[in-house]
Amino acid sequence: MKYSFINQVALITGGASGMGLAAAQAFAESGAAVAIADVNGEAAKAAKAAAKTLTDAGHKAIGIRCDVANMAEVEAMVDRTVAAFGRLDFAFNNAGVQSPVAETADARPEDYDFVMGVNLRGIWNCMKYELLQMRRQGSGAIVNNSSLGGLVGIAERGIYHASKHGVVGLTKSAGLEYAPKGIRINAVCPGIIETPMVTGMLESQPEAMAELMKEVPMARLGRAEEVAAAVLWLCSPAASFVIGHALPVDGGYTVR
Repeated sequence: MKYSFINQVALITGGASGMGLAAAQAFAESGAAVAIADVNGEAAKAAKAAAKTLTDAGHKAIGIRCDVANMAEVEAMVDRTVAAFGRLDFAFNNAGVQSPVAETADARPEDYDFVMGVNLRGIWNCMKYELLQMRRQGSGAIVNNSSLGGLVGIAERGIYHASKHGVVGLTKSAGLEYAPKGIRINAVCPGIIETPMVTGMLESQPEAMAELMKEVPMARLGRAEEVAAAVLWLCSPAASFVIGHALPVDGGYTVR
């Protein structure tokens, strides 16, 4: 399905690869100007390279270095997006990290703090500054990236799942706050999607991942483009009456 987002602006965090990059490309192909943000180092370089690829193809795009766990950097990211394009219509808060596999009693406090800082505090940071801009405009749509881990529990992945459950709760509460203000907030809950993160997990945790894959009725990895399609739908007028929803895109994993 194609949408027309001409003269509108989308911001994507974790946009250098995987689901974020697929969403950035889809927004651009639908006519939106796109701000692609990712964390320091190679990811930030990749975000800027992705933006250049889009501009070379005739789209409007910028790449931004941003650590979503850092509030000052998030504020600067939103400010730069608005300075470049004049407004902010859509945000896909996609940046996230996985936690090491560990029983709860054996999990390290530093892993908890890091995962929560990116996956939950990072979403809150982004929403705060995105909403300030959207509230001034009186319009906008935000999609937060939760996970199948925001809907179910899996042994030895408690920190990650706690962070993603938090994203769903934050999405629902903020959705109630901002629906009367013309701003729609929803979440996607991807399953096991073919991304660099999942590729790393398949390599480092082959047995555990094989067990997880047995629970996917469609018996395959999801594609980043399939998640991007859900994100664009949630941002589009086709989803104009959808508020605070956590949409599984998981090949049936959470149906069980």
